[in-house]
Amino acid sequence: MQLGAKKKCINPSCGIEYSIDNDIYRCSCGFLLDVKYDEKPDKNLIETFYQRRNYMGNIFNESGVWRYRELLNFVGIDTEDINQCSKFLVSLDGSEGRSSRPYQMSKVADYVDMQSENFYLQPEGYNPSGSFKDNGMAAAVTHAKFLSVKKIVCASTGNTSASAAMYASNEGFKCDVYIPHGEIAPGKLGQAFQFGAQVIEVEGNFDDALSMSLSNATRDGGYTVNSINPFRIEGQKTIIFRIMEHLNWNSPDWIVYPGGALGNISSCGKALMELYEWGWIKKIPRVLVVNARGADTFYQLVNGLFDNCKLRWNNGKIDTHLIDRFYQHQELDQILPKTLATAIQIGKPANIAKALRTIDFTNGIVEAVEDIDMLDGMSVVGLNGFDCEMASGSVPAGIRKLRQNEIIKKDEIVVGVLTGRQKDPSLAINYHLNKSNMFAKPPRDQLR
Repeated sequence: MQLGAKKKCINPSCGIEYSIDNDIYRCSCGFLLDVKYDEKPDKNLIETFYQRRNYMGNIFNESGVWRYRELLNFVGIDTEDINQCSKFLVSLDGSEGRSSRPYQMSKVADYVDMQSENFYLQPEGYNPSGSFKDNGMAAAVTHAKFLSVKKIVCASTGNTSASAAMYASNEGFKCDVYIPHGEIAPGKLGQAFQFGAQVIEVEGNFDDALSMSLSNATRDGGYTVNSINPFRIEGQKTIIFRIMEHLNWNSPDWIVYPGGALGNISSCGKALMELYEWGWIKKIPRVLVVNARGADTFYQLVNGLFDNCKLRWNNGKIDTHLIDRFYQHQELDQILPKTLATAIQIGKPANIAKALRTIDFTNGIVEAVEDIDMLDGMSVVGLNGFDCEMASGSVPAGIRKLRQNEIIKKDEIVVGVLTGRQKDPSLAINYHLNKSNMFAKPPRDQLR
């Protein structure tokens, strides 16, 4: 086995490289790292990926992550050797990403005023823990296993805790989960407990929980699996691979994600940059990131709503002072992230630099929507027979907003990613109890 990967600083003016036989996730210059590969993959692999859909009992072909293992072979195994796959690759019996692909949803298409045949949503709630996190966690825990670590650590408002605890339990690792007190969806907290995680409650919000988890992981020898970990990003790239495969490797015009910690946006951008560099796609889709209005750091900074200055990638020369001033302003005015969509209730997105790179590469847009818009979006997805969490409701809500402003054209091809399924049933119940809501269907008393 020969390692075919390294970690590299994303700052073009730095570019320091690190081996992968450690858990360093941030460069000495302060920027995050990418996983980079020595060889350009052969485009003929597209046929291999297609053939693997008939997985013939091979769980690594069945997996929607490891089906594409040549594109994230950071441990350098012989990808056709089932024994090496079984020894090194972490999978929950091939279930991560197995059932996620783009679906046409006619009622949502009507809601956003799109042509149904051009409009797709990809539900990642089919993953075993109920969210997209399993894509990245399979890869991150593979790297943890490669390093022979004993414990993985994360901060979470819900989805990450469930996924990390699930994979840790399956691999026999200990798992510490740091959660902001009272700010985690109960369904996800229940999963973390059931999977055997040690839950640590932190006074404050997600940003406080992340800071404490990183500090304690360094002190206690834990391996961090939040999205600042570049191997998490590698696994999440496969969301894009499945979209492209479904569209016969022809790029859509738009790809749309909710925006929280911005790990998904980072993985989307890395996947698109690699596919374009390899010559696998000819067109770069535009990426739309949708923030919740109550947690819209990225929206405000990118669109110049703070200090009249627009934050840009600028080839890695990011105005970090602008970010610092924004955070100081938030703290002085005691402005905390607040939205019912707890999955994206994040005030200090850890992947902001990589997300800026994505917006720059794709000529992307960052938008923000209100909680009621996300609830409407969540509910209309339900009318098509699919379940999604409130944060995922930001996707149809954001597309609708850009359609109303004619930024997205009616005949363009749009793929939105629904990041997870419902984790707080009270949100849906309360929505439908209020008959003034757009898609509400309140209960009816039985006449006697």
